[in-house]
Amino acid sequence: MSTTHFGFESVEEQEKARRVRGVFDAVAPRYDLMNDLMSVGLHRAWKAYTVMVANPRPGQQVLDIAGGTGDLALAFAKKVGPTGRVVHTDINEAMLRTGRDRLLDAGVVLPTLVCDAEQLPFADAQFDCVSVAFGLRNMTHKERALAEMCRVLKPRGKLLVLEFSKVAQPLEKLYDWYSFQVLPRLGKWVAGDEASYRYLAESIRMHPGQEELKALMQQNGFGHVDYHNLTGGIVALHVGIKC
Repeated sequence: MSTTHFGFESVEEQEKARRVRGVFDAVAPRYDLMNDLMSVGLHRAWKAYTVMVANPRPGQQVLDIAGGTGDLALAFAKKVGPTGRVVHTDINEAMLRTGRDRLLDAGVVLPTLVCDAEQLPFADAQFDCVSVAFGLRNMTHKERALAEMCRVLKPRGKLLVLEFSKVAQPLEKLYDWYSFQVLPRLGKWVAGDEASYRYLAESIRMHPGQEELKALMQQNGFGHVDYHNLTGGIVALHVGIKC
């Protein structure tokens, strides 16, 4: 059996999927609150920027992968309007259920589906835009997931990957202190779960940096890839075009 990483720990691939599911089962009830606290609200600006760059138009088809609590799906739904469609997906049922309820509370009904990004249950060339925010780093085979995202995009379709990335060097020490000293304690105090937030900090360090992720996207079907560093590289938005 092949091994992969779960944070800084080496585990079997099937074990990683189970443990990642456990993390998000645990954090789902306080996910939005913790996002606001961890990022001091910046995650809202990062997602708004993603929607702006995506520039979805009325009538378009959008797939939101690892859509979780529905922030991006809701924003996209407002842009594509009643003639368009946004499909809200996540591999974690607890997260998806939280997101579906939030969307319903906002008066928005979207197709909501539990699915694995490495095996998307959609036809080729179906979507104008695919988004994945803070989900790619938790996928076991990132190259398979990216190839699947490319497959379901229409020619000239756009993939947007919003993810934690390699922070600018002057910020490294402060960022490490916050990630490994403050973040787990915050998780313990607010969500009663220190271990899950320690994993989240470790998973960020194991995720490919800006240039590595750009290359990985190019190797898996995207002819043009660019990225935008946000907040000193704490987060990067990668934009890939299917050529």
